[in-house]
Amino acid sequence: MKTLIDKSMKRTFLNRVLLTVMSLLAVVCSGDEAGKVNAQTTGSSDKTLVVYYSYTNNCREIVNTLTSQIQADVLEIQPAEKGLKYEADNYALGTQLLNAIQAAPNDASSYPAIDPVNTSLSDYGTIIIVTPLWWSQMAANMQTYLYNYGSQMAGKNVGLIVSSASSGISQVVADCKRLVPDGKYFSENLWINHSNHSNRASLIQNWLTAVNYNTVTGISETRAVETVPARIYDLSGRLLAQEPQKGIYIKNGKKIVR
Repeated sequence: MKTLIDKSMKRTFLNRVLLTVMSLLAVVCSGDEAGKVNAQTTGSSDKTLVVYYSYTNNCREIVNTLTSQIQADVLEIQPAEKGLKYEADNYALGTQLLNAIQAAPNDASSYPAIDPVNTSLSDYGTIIIVTPLWWSQMAANMQTYLYNYGSQMAGKNVGLIVSSASSGISQVVADCKRLVPDGKYFSENLWINHSNHSNRASLIQNWLTAVNYNTVTGISETRAVETVPARIYDLSGRLLAQEPQKGIYIKNGKKIVR
């Protein structure tokens, strides 16, 4: 009888040891898996993606200037139907597209088609959106992209740069927050209009500083840019001290009519 009891106690002891070892192994393994997840998250959180749509080339120039100051991947949004003149007949087509979105903002068919996008937003912790303004609203093609992918920007840092002729950007900001409701927006948006487009390098640099871009994104470096004052000439080739309020002149190699 005593031998049977001893054997039973040994089996109980061995079972307890086995359970303890298995528990320790589970903890170690789960810790390894957690480490892998954290590493993956950290690896993507400090990458920036600049998403832009450009119709008149202004936004493309802004993106080129921006990416000369920060490290970022770039995604250009393109309409599925090429060669459309959104500004023709007093912006008739552009207005029609915007009105369709306003009438049914939750209906996918309200948004104009764009080319397929293969960029995975899961690879990025920060998204900077660069878009033109159409009749005080966000350009329709950019709205399509954000309608399709805005939900994937939840919890990510989101910056907004708007290019316009002269109109304020409050409605574009509202459009962006409607389409990306759960983004962690930068403390300020950047508006670059016709009159200050040539100074975009310094405007962008000041904006990155104002929103604490390095701190927010975890990126340790931005590139300082030396800004060159605009050179303005009349049609006779004479250098002007300041930009005229009226007339035709040449500014940084481009003809300006006011």
